[in-house]
Amino acid sequence: MICPVCNEDMIVVEYKGIELDYCTRCQGVWFDSGELRLLVRSLGFESGAPPFEGISSQPEPKHGEKHRRCPICRKKMRKLTFGNQPEIIIDACQRGDGLWFDGGELAQMLQKLAQQPQTEVSTQQQIANFLREVFQGTQSTSQK
Repeated sequence: MICPVCNEDMIVVEYKGIELDYCTRCQGVWFDSGELRLLVRSLGFESGAPPFEGISSQPEPKHGEKHRRCPICRKKMRKLTFGNQPEIIIDACQRGDGLWFDGGELAQMLQKLAQQPQTEVSTQQQIANFLREVFQGTQSTSQK
């Protein structure tokens, strides 16, 4: 799969049966449809639903980011926001093919979820473990 930011080949990283497409150049992450839900469940969040489900009908936020094209259908993706202070802007395929997180956005979203009252204290450690396990091999690849 080609990165929607760098137009470079991404690598596939697997974690607990979830395949993530990861760009070693910009550190962006692509989730095919349904994969984010699987990740959220695997980290022990009760609902298992993506945290921004249902906001796709809201108007696009004002932002300075360039619009990305879906790596699957190549159509312009829609911007969604999650949280505030700082707001995280996520790119979503309008056909439903998946979600794009620029480098660092996935970690920010997971940290915000861990701070919500309904989650367990151990969730922050689960997130740290997840990020370390998934991306530990990609750091050496990106340095080459």
